[in-house]
Amino acid sequence: MTPDHGILPDAHVPPALRGLMAEIAAASVALAARIARNGLDEALGAAAGTNSDGDAQKALDVIADELFLQAARRGGVRHYASEEQEEVVVLREDAPFALAIDPLDGSSNIDTNVAIGTIFSVYPAAATPEASFLRPVREQIGAGYVIYGPQTALICSFGDGVQRYVLDSTAGRFVLTEAQVQVPTESSEFAVNASNYRHWQAPVRAYVDDCVAGVEGPRAKNFNMRWIASLVAEVHRILSRGGVFLYPADSRKGYENGRLRLVYECAPIAFLMVQAGGGATDGTDPILRARPTALHQRTPFIFGSLSKVARVAAYHDMPAGETAALFGKRGLFRS
Repeated sequence: MTPDHGILPDAHVPPALRGLMAEIAAASVALAARIARNGLDEALGAAAGTNSDGDAQKALDVIADELFLQAARRGGVRHYASEEQEEVVVLREDAPFALAIDPLDGSSNIDTNVAIGTIFSVYPAAATPEASFLRPVREQIGAGYVIYGPQTALICSFGDGVQRYVLDSTAGRFVLTEAQVQVPTESSEFAVNASNYRHWQAPVRAYVDDCVAGVEGPRAKNFNMRWIASLVAEVHRILSRGGVFLYPADSRKGYENGRLRLVYECAPIAFLMVQAGGGATDGTDPILRARPTALHQRTPFIFGSLSKVARVAAYHDMPAGETAALFGKRGLFRS
């Protein structure tokens, strides 16, 4: 497959990044075709060991990582940081870019036919592998994700809004369908894994309590709760319909700092959300103000419509007695 089978070289992609984006798009087209044949040619959901962070790997995790590593090599990437690699891989010492990537997000859903995806972030390459990624995440020069679902779509930004491309599977290339994606400001949806309620901190419990209380509670409004367990699917829904996603820190061992990775999951999604008029925080502080200290560092993550992300942060600022009280006593958040 050649880079011609990928993204159209339109004006939204900076000239310097067109080669890399063409390679990412080409790898995504190849991966989408392979996913569509899961169970026919191979068992993509089969166990394949564990990754560097101790998470279970599926066969498709390994396949996707190799596809994007080779795409990065051809696309001018010097330093390649992947969820599936313990350390940064140095590809070409003279290349200009650093690529942080989750090659296959949502791999637990491979065999359930739920949307899965790829998340990526681009930086100018620094002198060392560590310096390329242990830097302020606001220094990203591009970010995006590919979602493999009923449609395969590529959502990306290079610092001037967010673009949506849809795969024309007949032509084997992505076609621009929306030049300026915006997060809807109003929505009655929130996404959280409610089975972890007992482990959450009081502000998160209070926020969810008030949503669940509906018209009888201080929000005086009914809400719907969503949880897909596929980060790209959650992002894609929020970009389309608005709302808020919460994956907070909690009291379980290994979850004290949240579960999602800052460098190659939260940072690129935060970049997209802000470019689309939304927000992204760790519960209180903007993700784009963060500076990771480790490649696989985890962080709490809240993103979505700007006002809803701000409301979650406001719950963290409330006195302890307020967040511990029954929902009917939090008059500050009436309506």
